[in-house]
Amino acid sequence: MIAPAFRKMRRALVRLARDSRATIIVEMAFTIPFLILIGFAGLEIANLTLANTRVSQIALSAADNASRIAYGNNLSLPRVRELDINSVFTGVEEQAGGMNFRANGRIILSSLERNTDGGQWIHWQRCYGNLNAPSSFGVQGAGKTGTALAGMGPAGRQVAASEGTAVMFVEITYRYTPMLYGKWLGAKTIRSTAAFNIREARDLKGPPNSDGVYNDAPVATKSACT
Repeated sequence: MIAPAFRKMRRALVRLARDSRATIIVEMAFTIPFLILIGFAGLEIANLTLANTRVSQIALSAADNASRIAYGNNLSLPRVRELDINSVFTGVEEQAGGMNFRANGRIILSSLERNTDGGQWIHWQRCYGNLNAPSSFGVQGAGKTGTALAGMGPAGRQVAASEGTAVMFVEITYRYTPMLYGKWLGAKTIRSTAAFNIREARDLKGPPNSDGVYNDAPVATKSACT
C-alpha cells in the first residue's frame, strides 16, 4: 500500500518539476516593474529633449523678432520703443505655452553695439520672467567706453556688432522640472543663446535725455532687468 502511494507522489513531483507553465508568470512578475521604470525613463528623456528644443527655438525666434523691430518703418531711422520690446516678450510667452515660462524662465534681450572707442557696448537690456538668472555675458552699460568687452557669448565665440548697426542678443534660462522623477533628479537648468543682426538701420542714439532704451539710466519699466 505504501509503495503505490509513494510512486504516485513521485510521479506528481516529477510532473510538477517538468511543468513550465508558471515560469512565464514568475518571470513577468520580476521584469514588469523594471520595464515600467525603463519606459518612464524614456518618456522623461523625450520630454527633456523636447524642452531643450523648445527653449532653443524660443531664443532664436525672440532674437529674430527683436532684429525686425521697426522693420519697414517709413522713418529713415526708426527708434526702438518699450512697446516694441514688450511685444517681443509677448511672443515669447505665446511660443512657450504650457511651459509656465514666466514663473520658471528668464529671457534677457540685449542690444550689442559699438562704442565711440571701437569696442563693444551693451547699450540697453530688457528682461522677462521671474526666474533669478542674471546675464552671463554682461549687464546694461557694460563696455560703454574702452575695448575691454570683446562681445557677447561663450569665450572664443563672442558675437560682435559692426559700426553703425546692432546685434540683438538673447539669453534664456529655464528651470525644467522632471515629470516623474522630480524628487530624485531635482530641477534641471536649460540655457540657450541666439543672436541676430538688426534687419535695417535704426536710430541707435536717440534724442538727448530721452526715456526708454536711449537713456543710460532709464525709468523703471515692467521689462527692466533687476
